[in-house]
Amino acid sequence: MHPPEPVSLKEALRFWLKLGFISFGGPAGQISIMHQELVENRRWISEKRFLHALNYCMLLPGPEAQQLATYIGWLMHRTRGGIIAGVLFVLPSLFILVALSWLYIAFGDMPLVAGLFYGIKPAVTAIVVQAAYRIGSRALNNVVLWMIAAASFVAIFAFNVPFPLIVLGAAVAGFIGGKIAPEKFSSGGGHGAAQKSFGAAIIDDDTPTPEHARFCWPRLLRVSMVGVVLWALPMGLLVGGLGWDHTLTQMGWFFTKAALLTFGGAYAVLPYVYQGAVGHYQWLTPTQMIDGLALGETTPGPLIMVVAFVGFVGAYVKAVFGPDLLFVAGALAATLVTWFTFLPSFLFILAGGPLVESTHDDRHFTAPLIAITAAVVGVILNLALFFGYHVLWPQGFTGSFDAVSAVIAVGAAVLLMYFKRNVIHVIAACAVAGLLFKLLA
Repeated sequence: MHPPEPVSLKEALRFWLKLGFISFGGPAGQISIMHQELVENRRWISEKRFLHALNYCMLLPGPEAQQLATYIGWLMHRTRGGIIAGVLFVLPSLFILVALSWLYIAFGDMPLVAGLFYGIKPAVTAIVVQAAYRIGSRALNNVVLWMIAAASFVAIFAFNVPFPLIVLGAAVAGFIGGKIAPEKFSSGGGHGAAQKSFGAAIIDDDTPTPEHARFCWPRLLRVSMVGVVLWALPMGLLVGGLGWDHTLTQMGWFFTKAALLTFGGAYAVLPYVYQGAVGHYQWLTPTQMIDGLALGETTPGPLIMVVAFVGFVGAYVKAVFGPDLLFVAGALAATLVTWFTFLPSFLFILAGGPLVESTHDDRHFTAPLIAITAAVVGVILNLALFFGYHVLWPQGFTGSFDAVSAVIAVGAAVLLMYFKRNVIHVIAACAVAGLLFKLLA
């Protein structure tokens, strides 16, 4: 079978725009959509090259699905192709979440909205449990990886160890373990090796690395300097115009750290965002954090776009521009945190991609990733317990147990894990159930 005809930038742009509006289902769903469209249907890239790029993106901090889109766009159409793919993956969800965040914060106390969110919150708890199960069933295939997962859970649950330290410890364990006992770290992280062929692809297994994807120091330095300027310019304007302690400045700094220090995908970022946004800065409440995750689950784009909700609610509630400009403050904060969250993702791909293109057959490349993925299972389990506590005991353990929420959560878990129902359908069903209960109660 002959490979398809080369794809123009205009044709690729249409696909990336479409993907930005249909990329539901969290990172697993988004990667599945890209695999079906780009590997199976369109044959723009081979299975092996797709999975190699995905393994690199999973090793990075930040949203792997958005980084994968950026990587493939860059590989096909140079820097501008990568920027187009990455931006269009995020932009639709930013506009949608700004609108939904405003509706939530302005009208969230209305009985209709409150009833819908009453049913959605238990569904979110079930979704996070499913994420822990899904990643764990793939990643924890031997006792060593189980021990890493258990250690990460104890570290964050019992000792409140910062998430970046857990990731660092797991990476070191994977690096050392990959040398001492490579068979224990040979699979389970990343997405394994290519098993199938769907016919010749434009970027095939043996396609030579294009000129722009070959490593050279001048290009690396140039990309790095541009990235530093793109970060320093808005941060300098925030510090100079508003001061270091201003809410927007602190949001920019915090989400820069979140972008650089959080590994393991969207669900792994959430505990770090919770520790900072809810626990330290108190930009929003635990309940609002759960609601924000629910909105993130029901909109296209990366799940970590929940940061836009965090920024919007934090700036809106704190009225950083005064009571007459609440929406402006929220929308600007959402845009700023999106910029600081995703800028490093572009730099990791545009600067690191050429290095990755030279590691197609390096099995040691994924050993730290395997250990990090195992640690992430424990972190996500902790997040599920956190959500479950706030949903089932809204007033704390001293208050009453919410049996209706428990029934909805169990029902959502059964639909997701046994009947394999779509996340959007489950959230919609739970929202209707919560609304009916509130109306009839």
